[in-house]
Amino acid sequence: METLAQVVTEKKNEDRNGKVRSTQLSDARPWARPWWKYSEGNGPVLFYIVLIHVLAIIGLFLFPLPSLRVLAVALIVSSIGGIGTSVCYHRCLSHRSLRLNRVIEDVLIFFTIFNASGEPMGWVANHRHHHAKADTEEDVSSPRHGGFWWAHIRWVYQWSGSEIRRWCPDLDKRRYRIWKRLQSPIIAVSVLAGLLLGWEGFFWIGAIRLVYSLHFQMFVNSLLHMTPGLPEGVDSSRNIGWLGPLQLGAWGENWHRNHHSDANSARFGHRWWQIDIGWYVISGLKAVGLASDVKPTRDAFKNQARNAA
Repeated sequence: METLAQVVTEKKNEDRNGKVRSTQLSDARPWARPWWKYSEGNGPVLFYIVLIHVLAIIGLFLFPLPSLRVLAVALIVSSIGGIGTSVCYHRCLSHRSLRLNRVIEDVLIFFTIFNASGEPMGWVANHRHHHAKADTEEDVSSPRHGGFWWAHIRWVYQWSGSEIRRWCPDLDKRRYRIWKRLQSPIIAVSVLAGLLLGWEGFFWIGAIRLVYSLHFQMFVNSLLHMTPGLPEGVDSSRNIGWLGPLQLGAWGENWHRNHHSDANSARFGHRWWQIDIGWYVISGLKAVGLASDVKPTRDAFKNQARNAA
């Protein structure tokens, strides 16, 4: 298979006399584009990113310290969305390391989209693609070729995304397709909903929360894939302990090397001291019958098999 860097598109333009004027080769490496040049169809994504950052700066200038009530709402909503990303999108839908009760799954999908983390089919396709091609040129969200800012934010609006039919045909169903249609109105409500608590709520529960959630989840693609000194194609994932508390409900995603070394496990924190909020939520849901088929770590599975022998 050709690498992404080797892929070129040949376009032949004919003049009015039917003669070939020129053959244009376009470099398919999206990270080589100017930072402001979005890919086809991603203009609204870039507009959204710019909008929430501008609103967040204005909000921090007008309301540098929110009330406890507003801050609590922002943190709770952001945390539920983080749990949705980690437990539902990442562990359940992408890796099938557990099954969720359908109502719980839909609730978590809603709050994940409310955090502007994307609809499930696109998220899962991108993530499975990432694991299959980790840290090669075909891993388009990797910092290995495009650098920190490419992996952190630019790929979101400068790349068209992974193919649903190739990477997640199992999710190409009405129950997941409907979220793609609902994504834009849900995000619009997310930006505006804080107005119920006044202008302070508008900025902090809206744009400031969304900017915070965006960057601390995107560190998984950028910072957690920047182990120095590794050759091409070697998985650069790493664990960073201090990042976890800042990820709120997604705390546990910071044990990213653990995850890459045992991707089918529902548990990312492999040591007792590695806090993993997603795993605690999964354990609680399993205890009350709302989660099932939970896959343990490889070591835990071996211990279970040894004890059963």
